Amino acid sequence: MARFRCFLFLATLWCLFGVYHAGGGGGGGEADPLYKDCVDQCEKTGCVGDRCFQHCKFSSDGKPIDGPWYMHEPLYLRWKQWDCRTDCHYHCMQAREEERMKLGDKPVKYHGKWPFRRIYGIQEPVAVALSALNLAMQFHGWVSFFILVYYKLPLRPDKKTYYEYTGLWHIYGILSMNSWFWSAIFHSRDVELTEKLDYSSAVALLGFSLLLSILRTFNVRDGTARFMVAAPLIAFVTTHVLYLNFYKLDYDLHLKVCLTIAVSHLLVWAIWAGISNHPARWKLWFLVLGGGLSMLLEIYDFPPYMGYVDSHALWHATSIPVTYLWWSFIRDDAEFRTSSLHKKLEEWGLKYWGLFIDLLKGE
Repeated sequence: MARFRCFLFLATLWCLFGVYHAGGGGGGGEADPLYKDCVDQCEKTGCVGDRCFQHCKFSSDGKPIDGPWYMHEPLYLRWKQWDCRTDCHYHCMQAREEERMKLGDKPVKYHGKWPFRRIYGIQEPVAVALSALNLAMQFHGWVSFFILVYYKLPLRPDKKTYYEYTGLWHIYGILSMNSWFWSAIFHSRDVELTEKLDYSSAVALLGFSLLLSILRTFNVRDGTARFMVAAPLIAFVTTHVLYLNFYKLDYDLHLKVCLTIAVSHLLVWAIWAGISNHPARWKLWFLVLGGGLSMLLEIYDFPPYMGYVDSHALWHATSIPVTYLWWSFIRDDAEFRTSSLHKKLEEWGLKYWGLFIDLLKGE
C-alpha cells in the first residue's frame, strides 16, 4: 500500500512538472503558402476544387448575392454560422491535409487548432458527444446526491441535513454541469464567445473544486474561516477570467493555470486519503490515479485520429468513469459524516436525558 501511495504521489508530481511544458505543439499550418493561396482563391471564386459555396459569391458592392450568407443554408444547419471565410479555411485545410497525408507528412495545426472533420456543421463531433455524456453523468450524480441527503438520510429538526458540506456540493454540481454544457457548445462551434464561455466555466469549476477540497479535508466548518480560505482563491480565479475575457484570450496560459489548479486539487485529496481513516478513501486513490493519467492527455497533445478523436476527446472519455466514481465518493462521505454526527447527537441526548432523570430522582 505504501508503494502504491508513493507511486500516486510521484505521478501527480510528474503531471505538475508537465504543466509547465504544456501548450503549443505542432502548429504552423496557416503559414503554408499552398494553404494561404487556397484560402485567397476560395474567397475570390467561392470554390475549393469542385466544391463551391453560394455565400462566397459577392456583388460589385461587396454584399453577398441573394441575401445574407446564413440564409443559403437549410434551416437545421443555420445554427452553425459558417461564413465564407471560415468555410474557406476549413475546406482548404482539409484539402491541404489530404495532400500532406499522400506525401506521408504528419498533421499540423491551423490557427492553433488540429484539422478536425465536421459532421452536420459540428466542429468536433466526438468531443461534443463526450461532453454531453459527461453533462449527463454530472446531472445523474448530483440528483442521486440530492435524493440521498434529503430523502434517505436523517435530517435535523429544522429539516436541514447533518452533512455540513451539502450546499457546497450543490454548487459544485451546478458548476460542473455548466462547464460541460459550454464545453459541448464550444466544441460544436469554436468562436470567440463560445471559447471564452468554455474557458471561464472550466477555470471556475476547477477553482471551486480546489476550494472545496481544502474545506473538506481540513474540516473547515466555521463561516468566517471558510471566507478567509475562499477569498484568495476566488480573487485569483476572477482575475484569470477577467484577463481571458477582456485582455487576452491566451490558451497556453489558461491551460497552465487549469492544470496547476487541478494538480493541486489532486494533491490535497491524495495527502488526505493517506492520513485519514475515511471508509471510502480507497476511491480517492483511484480518483487521483485516474485524474492524473487523464491530465497527461491534456499535457501531451496529439492530432485527431481519422480527423475525429484527439487527446482532448480521450480526456473527455476518461472523465466519464471518474465522474461516476467521484459522485460515489461524495455520497459515501455524506453517509459517513451523517452517521457520525447523528450517532454523537444520540449519545449526547441519552447522556443528558440520563442526567435529567437523575436530577428528578434527586441523585
